[in-house]
Amino acid sequence: MLNSPPSPSPSRWFKSLRRTKSSDVKSCPALCSELLKRARAAFLAKRPSQETFRLSQLEGLMHMLEDHEGEFVDALSRDLQKPRFETVYSELMPVKNEAIYAINNLKKWMEPEPVERNLTTSLDDCFVVREPLGVVLIVGAWNSPVQLCLVPLIGAIAAGNCVITNPSEICSHTAELLHRLLPSYLDNECYHVIHGGPGDLTEIVDLEFDHIFFTGSSADGRKVMQAAARTLTPVTLVLGGKNPCYVDRDCDMGIAARRIAWARFLNSGQSMAAPDYVLCHTEVRERLVQALSSCLLQFYGPEPRQSSSYGRLVNAEHFALVRDLLQSSGKVAVGGQVNEAERYIAPTVLIDVLETDPAMQQEILGPILPVMTVDSADEALAFINQKPKPLCLYVYSSNSKVISQMMTCTSSGSFCSNDSTLQSMMVTLPFGGVGSSGMGSYHGRYSFETFSNKKSCVLRSTRIECITYLRYPPYEDRSLSLMTWASSMSRKGQGWCQIL
Repeated sequence: MLNSPPSPSPSRWFKSLRRTKSSDVKSCPALCSELLKRARAAFLAKRPSQETFRLSQLEGLMHMLEDHEGEFVDALSRDLQKPRFETVYSELMPVKNEAIYAINNLKKWMEPEPVERNLTTSLDDCFVVREPLGVVLIVGAWNSPVQLCLVPLIGAIAAGNCVITNPSEICSHTAELLHRLLPSYLDNECYHVIHGGPGDLTEIVDLEFDHIFFTGSSADGRKVMQAAARTLTPVTLVLGGKNPCYVDRDCDMGIAARRIAWARFLNSGQSMAAPDYVLCHTEVRERLVQALSSCLLQFYGPEPRQSSSYGRLVNAEHFALVRDLLQSSGKVAVGGQVNEAERYIAPTVLIDVLETDPAMQQEILGPILPVMTVDSADEALAFINQKPKPLCLYVYSSNSKVISQMMTCTSSGSFCSNDSTLQSMMVTLPFGGVGSSGMGSYHGRYSFETFSNKKSCVLRSTRIECITYLRYPPYEDRSLSLMTWASSMSRKGQGWCQIL
């Protein structure tokens, strides 16, 4: 138990971990297997079950972020050229909010939840308890390497689990920082960090964890689910997709453009929650594109490449992928400049985009915003509903009927009107996908539920047999009638006496 951060000198297992290269496919699963045994032993010894222990670990995470904020800013700058503002606002603050919310509510979450009873169980204690699952694996993603690793970790700790965390090696500086810092602030028997690349993933999943939490691409999500199925390991998958954004003719175009542009080009467009494409009326497209152009000029100046508020794509491979989407889809209306040496792609708006264009066939995860036109809200609805269910759906309109129609007639992991990505940062709302965009959710109480087993409990006495005996053979119709009456739930407003 850690009430205050210990000495930052790494433990022996961490030193051996530092020597493990992510390119060594055999060593990472082997090391993970050893750490899994240690974590399993710690879990069976009930180390993480006490409320005070869980709180101390959550406090440790808070101390880590506060003590090393500058190092996180530097690591994300080196990996993504992410501005300090974006790192603090979209990476560190959400993690701190999650930890604070869990600390404030943990006692209440851990309390047994009573359930409604019928006459048969009226003298029994009937309740649900949340028990930890065991040892869970959390696989983070590269586009928000701190938040997408630590937010689920907070939920797993709060629920009383032991955890093995696998930060994305693509953001190597951030991953290395997490490898170095987490062992200094969390219990070294219950919580471990591994270097695991894409080639290691299925072997690691095969090690029979009690739950797997994966954030990443749909292709990798399928591999994780297939591997987990072999051992019947439950999974939570937060996957990407094409997040639609409908801009109605009846809206404040200036506000809509600012909020869409900020969300789309935050982190150079490398966000799972960002609007992936826009649907708008033909007659408002020109106004929208002009408003987006004005916003980008205000945000990043005439040359975004020189702006300290604009980042870069994560690596050469991803740069090439996004550049190819840009060059093979629609027509550039705003931006379009690229610089391969810097992994730079300017904030870009595309028009005359076809449904069959490459940029409309896959998640972009880059600073490109395709704009397509529709003749009506109904046509936009039809377009959205013929596609796989998205992680997020956005609508900009001053018409409450249009907003309600978009919300009720579509299915998505989350929905937000007149803003973008806001819902994904709220600790009190669940965040996750549906269908091809994922399964399960997390954030706040929902993270605690994700990493808990809801155990049904009935505590009863052997003294009262006046009703129970009716269920025993030999069976009689009279006994069946009485047992059916005693075991049935009454309608609202009708008590047992009224039924009699």
